[in-house]
Amino acid sequence: MKERLAGLATAMRLPDVRKRILFVFAMFAVYVFCAHIPLPGIDREQLKKFFEGGGLMELLNVFVGGSLKRFSILSLGIMPYINASIIFQLLVMAIPSLEELQKEGEWGQRKIQAWTRYLTVALAVLQGAGMLAMFRGWNAFIGTRFDAIFAILMMTAGSMFLMYIGNRITERGIGQGVSLIIFVGIIVSLPQQAAQTYKLLQGREITIANIALLLAIFLATVYFIVKVQQAERKIPVQYTKRVKGNRIYGGQSSFLPLRVNQAGVIPIIFAISVSMFPATIAQFLGSSAVVNFVSRMHISEDAVRNAINALIHYTQPGVNNHFASFLYFVLVILFTYFYTAVTFNPEQIAENLQKNGGAIPGIRPGERTRDYLDKILYRITLAGALFLGVIAIMQYYVGPITGVRTFGLVGGTSLLIVVGVALDTMQQIEAQLLMRQYRGFLS
Repeated sequence: MKERLAGLATAMRLPDVRKRILFVFAMFAVYVFCAHIPLPGIDREQLKKFFEGGGLMELLNVFVGGSLKRFSILSLGIMPYINASIIFQLLVMAIPSLEELQKEGEWGQRKIQAWTRYLTVALAVLQGAGMLAMFRGWNAFIGTRFDAIFAILMMTAGSMFLMYIGNRITERGIGQGVSLIIFVGIIVSLPQQAAQTYKLLQGREITIANIALLLAIFLATVYFIVKVQQAERKIPVQYTKRVKGNRIYGGQSSFLPLRVNQAGVIPIIFAISVSMFPATIAQFLGSSAVVNFVSRMHISEDAVRNAINALIHYTQPGVNNHFASFLYFVLVILFTYFYTAVTFNPEQIAENLQKNGGAIPGIRPGERTRDYLDKILYRITLAGALFLGVIAIMQYYVGPITGVRTFGLVGGTSLLIVVGVALDTMQQIEAQLLMRQYRGFLS
């Protein structure tokens, strides 16, 4: 720990690195300020009741730094941009013309980024409208039609502003901007959670034993996250010697790193979106207008509301619904394999190795290499998928197990994001120090 603090102190003494770090903190301050600018037309008491049940909406609220519960201009967070980026990443893999456009260099990438921004605006408008419809169904949004249009426009502008901040952090700061936006959104809610936990301890609703168990789970989870995030399978590669003119190329040995968690946190985001869809539709159908319309078809209003409540209940993971938790777990595993298959192409890697004169010892180049990489990737992805599945459902069980339900960071997706982003940022600071021949704080 002393070496890491010394490395950070060294980084702060370098003017250019210090400027980058301070710029990141300045953007964090702007984010926190904007997250507290409220929008009109909301009933705060009803909105509070809406989030009392927890579930996936509470997790989404954590991702946006509590802005959703406050109904601020940043209620949508950076999620529309992330969803748009994922969609275009999948489209590039599926549509040959987009793949060729991406290979055209900087011009093609700028074109795809522009289309991604346009899609971000469309998704933000759709998500904002859906969110307001859901809040109105719960009588949480009581504003006029003008208030609704204004809120949708401001939430869309807030998402685009966060996208701009994220890109500026990537260009002028340290680390990946979009990831750091989600990171600070999670971190900014920690003081309030800690205060609520301390209040429960003072009121003797929880004991020191509960806190100790929570701390033990926290440390164990962080340890395993670091281990799995940095774990990789190294495939040895041997390059043949080639003579070009008077020079000899190749002949050296290297390795091909295959990460255990190749997909990162993206499968959990996919699973959250799919899991939230039935409950969102059900909550929309639970509005008074829809119930009254269905009642005219000689269907009991109680029957309609019971069906809607059952749909919401059986699609919300938690200790009271093990079926939904298991379904959420399976979705994370399936999306892990899906996203890994989309982003990692064994056939292309095998082709590149063959072109460069590389081969895996004992494996023939070409199809045999492709099949071998595919088999290895399938096996190690299983470990990463199970890890992500456990992390995804931990957030619903750590609170009931420890008795501390006010500290949501311990266990779950938010802790995975915090640790992953922290590791990535530390490695980038390390790279900045090594470029200047300083010893880093990860060394």
